[in-house]
Amino acid sequence: MTAITRTGCASPAQAVARDTSSDETLIRRIAGGDQLAMRTLFARHRVAIYRWLLRIVRDETLAEDLLSDVFLDVWRQAASFEGRASVSTWRCRIDAELDARIASTVADPADDPEAALQKKSRSELLRSFLAELSPEHGEVIDLVYYHGKSVKEVAGIVGVAEATVKTRMFYARKKLADLVAAA
Repeated sequence: MTAITRTGCASPAQAVARDTSSDETLIRRIAGGDQLAMRTLFARHRVAIYRWLLRIVRDETLAEDLLSDVFLDVWRQAASFEGRASVSTWRCRIDAELDARIASTVADPADDPEAALQKKSRSELLRSFLAELSPEHGEVIDLVYYHGKSVKEVAGIVGVAEATVKTRMFYARKKLADLVAAA
């Protein structure tokens, strides 16, 4: 006998445990409006589709929204499944239809030419300012910010007390701020 909740429906976990139907059978049932089949298909494929979307858009919220869109499209288009291809192939066709929507929401991570030039100019300017620091201050800044060393590690490398490292960092940052402000 089927386990039924108070609302009269089996839970999604129970549905997945009981239902060993093929994806093709589930799609045919979804085309007939079977919500339990939809929950079963969703439970079976949601993690893989979510991970695929997340790799593309690199945004968890957007990936979740697109996941909902994919399964909404499956629900709406289930009747168009003709069984000539596997469900995963048919689903890829639906996914391909989402590509235009995805493409319009994914920001290009590359800088435009102007931003790249500004970064290069800033980087060169910063290097010239670092060259104006005393050797002691420059060494501390280099170890902390460019080599990722902690204050304790820098103290050990340079051979001074941690308080001295902190003091040198303070004065080095102050000098850099003054140079940047004057530029």
